Amino acid sequence: MKFGKELQAQQVPEWQDAYMNYNFLKKLLKDVTHFKQQHKPAGLARRVSLYRAFSGLTCRGNEVSDTDDEEEEEKAILVSEIQENGCGGGGRSYQTMFLRCSDEGGEVELLFFKALDDELNKVVRFHKAKLDQILDEAQELSRQMDALIALRAKVDNPLSASTAADSNARRSGRVHMDVIQEVEMGGGEGAEDHVMINLAPDAPPESTSKLVLSYNKGELRRAEQVMSHAFIEFHKRLRLLKSYSFLNILAFSKIMKKYDKITSRSAGKDYMEMVERSDLGNSDKITKLMERVESTFIKHFSNGNRRKGMKTLRPTAVRERHRVSWFSGAFAGFSVALIFGIVTAILARNLLNSPGRTKYMNNIFPLYSFFGYIFLHMLLLSANIYFWRRYRVNYSFIFGFKRGVEIGYREVLLLSSALSALTLSGVLANLDMEMDPKTKDYGKFTELVPLGLLLVVVMVTFCPFNILYRPIRFFIIASAFRCVCAPLYKVTMEDNFLADQLTSQVQALRSLLFYGCYYGWGDFVRRSNSCAQSEVYKMFYFIVPVIPYWWRFAQCVRRMVEEKDKKHFFNGLKYLSTIAAVVMRTGQDLSRRRATGLNPQQDEGGWFLMAAISSGVATALNTYWDIVVDWGLLRRNSRHPWLRDKLLVSKKSAYFVAIILNVLLRLAWMQSVMGFTQAPFVHRKALTALVACLEIIRRGIWNFFRLENEHLNNVGKYRAFKAVPLPFCYEQGKEV
Repeated sequence: MKFGKELQAQQVPEWQDAYMNYNFLKKLLKDVTHFKQQHKPAGLARRVSLYRAFSGLTCRGNEVSDTDDEEEEEKAILVSEIQENGCGGGGRSYQTMFLRCSDEGGEVELLFFKALDDELNKVVRFHKAKLDQILDEAQELSRQMDALIALRAKVDNPLSASTAADSNARRSGRVHMDVIQEVEMGGGEGAEDHVMINLAPDAPPESTSKLVLSYNKGELRRAEQVMSHAFIEFHKRLRLLKSYSFLNILAFSKIMKKYDKITSRSAGKDYMEMVERSDLGNSDKITKLMERVESTFIKHFSNGNRRKGMKTLRPTAVRERHRVSWFSGAFAGFSVALIFGIVTAILARNLLNSPGRTKYMNNIFPLYSFFGYIFLHMLLLSANIYFWRRYRVNYSFIFGFKRGVEIGYREVLLLSSALSALTLSGVLANLDMEMDPKTKDYGKFTELVPLGLLLVVVMVTFCPFNILYRPIRFFIIASAFRCVCAPLYKVTMEDNFLADQLTSQVQALRSLLFYGCYYGWGDFVRRSNSCAQSEVYKMFYFIVPVIPYWWRFAQCVRRMVEEKDKKHFFNGLKYLSTIAAVVMRTGQDLSRRRATGLNPQQDEGGWFLMAAISSGVATALNTYWDIVVDWGLLRRNSRHPWLRDKLLVSKKSAYFVAIILNVLLRLAWMQSVMGFTQAPFVHRKALTALVACLEIIRRGIWNFFRLENEHLNNVGKYRAFKAVPLPFCYEQGKEV
C-alpha cells in the first residue's frame, strides 16, 4: 500500500484536516519533476568542483579543506525558528529559507518549501493545542483521583472523620473534610508520592477548594465507575495524540526523501532535525503521562493486575470471523430456497384464487409483515454500516459505542438473514387457505406459529446471557428506554437516531397492536377477529402511530431547554405537524372503513380534507428538514453548488439522486389520503405494507447522509472525544 493511502487509513477521522496534506505536497513535487524533465540539459553537466584549481596532494599549514566549502556551497535550505507575538508567552513557527532560488526551477522548489512550512506550522499548532488541553485535563483528573482516594479512606474507616466538621454540613447530610489529609498515591521508581488535600476552613479563599464528599458506599461505587471510564477515555486521547505525532513526523520524513531523490539534494536531514526539535517531535510528555495513567489505573481500578488493566485500556480489535460470513450465507440461502418453495406452493395450489385468501390477508399477513419490516430495516442498516466504513464515517464515536462492542455490517446481516429464514419458515407453515373439513378450523398449532416466532424474537432480544451480541442488544434496550422516558433523560445522538428509526416503523407498531387484539380477543383458530368493532382497539389505533413522533417531540423540548437553541423548537413543531397528519389520516382510514365504499368522496366528517392539508404541510416540512438540516445540503454558496462544502462521496450525482428519492418516497404518505388503497390484483393490506416498506427504504437512505453530515460537523470542530462528567465538584472560596 502506498504511504498516502496508509496515512489516510490511520488518521483520526475527525482530525483529518489537521494532518499534513501529503497528497498536496506530493503534487508539488510532481511539478518539480516535470519542470526538470522539460529543462534537462542536452550534454553532461560537470560539477563545479572539477573546474577548481589543483592545490596539491597535501594540506599545508592551517588551510581549510575544500570539503567544507563544498558542503556549504551544496546546502539547499536554512531552517529557522521564529517566536511569534514577542518573547515569552507567544507561540513558535518554523520557516525555511531556500538557498537555491537562482538555480533553474528554483521558483517551483520555493513554492514547495513554502507549502511545506505551512503544513508543519499547522500540524505543530494543532498538536500543541491538543497537548495543552490534555495537560489541563490531566491536572483535573489528578484532583478527582485525590478526592476519590480520600473518599475511599473515609468510607472504609468512617470513625477517622474529623470531629471538627462543620455542624451545618452534618445537618445537611454532607460533611466537609476540614483537615489537611495526606493520601498515599503509590509512586513509581522507588519514590513515594503524597497528595495533599487542603480543605482547612481557615485557609485563604483564593487558594482553597472545598470538596463535598458524602460517605456512601453506593456513591463510592458510582464514582469509581465514572473515574474508571474517565481514565479509559483519557488514555485513548493520549494514544491518538501520540499516533498523530508519529504519523505526521513519518509523513514529513517521506516527503523530504522524495524531494531529495527528485532534486539530488540533501535537504531532508536539515529539515527533519527542525521537525524533531519542534513540539511535534517531543513526545516525552505524552509518553510519561501515558505511563502514569497506566500505573494509576492498574493500581486503583484493576487491583494491581497489569494484564487486566492493560486489556481494559488497550482493548484489542474484534477480529472478523469467517463463521459469521458462513452463517450469513447459509441463512440467506435458506431464505432464497424458502421463497422459491412459497412461490411454488402458491402457484401449484392456486392459492391466489382461494376463497380463504381474504381471511389470510386480513388476519395472517399483518402478523408476518411485522417481521418483514424489521428484516428490511436491518438489511438497510447493514448496508449503511458498510458504506459508513467505506467512507470512513466514525459511526462508533457518533453513537457512543464502547470499544470492542460496536457491531459490523456482517453481524447485522447475520441477524437479519436468520430472522428472514425463521419468518419464511413460518409463512410456509401457515399457507393453508381452507379450514379442515372435520374440525372446522385451521389447526391451533399452525395458527400459533406467528405468536411463537414473536416470543422467540422477544426472548432473544432480552436474553440476559452473554450470547448473540449482548452488549449491543443491551445498548439498544437502554437507548429505547430513554426514548420511552423522554424528556426525563438527557438526549444523546444514539437516542435521537433510534427514535427517528421508530418513526418509520409505524406499521410495525400497528402490527404489534394487532397481535394483542388477534390472539387476545380474536378467534385465531378460525382466523377471525373483531378488532375493527372494538372501541378500545380504535383508540389504540389512534395512539400507537403517534407515540414515536411524541418521543421525538419530547426530545426536541428537552434539547431546546438545555441548549437554548431555536432549531430544536422548529424541529419540535415539525413533529407536531406530523402528529396532526397521522391522527387525521388514521381518522380518515377508520371513517372510510365504516363507509359503504372506498371512494374518498363518501368519506364521513370531512376527514379527507383535513388529512390532505395536514399531510401536505407535514410532508413539505419534513422534506425540507431532511435535506437542508439533517443532510446539510442545498447550500447555494457552497464549494459544491447546491450541496455542501465537504462531501464524502466523490460522485455528486449520488446526492441529487438521494434528494429526488427522498421527495418521491415522502409523497408515499399521500397515498392513504387520496384513496390509493386499492389496486387491481393487490390486496389493501399488501399495498399498505408496500408503502410502509418504501418509508423504511427512505429511512435507510436518510441514515447514511444524516451520519455523514454529523461526521463532517465533528471533523469541522475536531471533535474526536465525548466529554466524561467527573464525579466530584469543586467550588472556589464558597461554602457548599
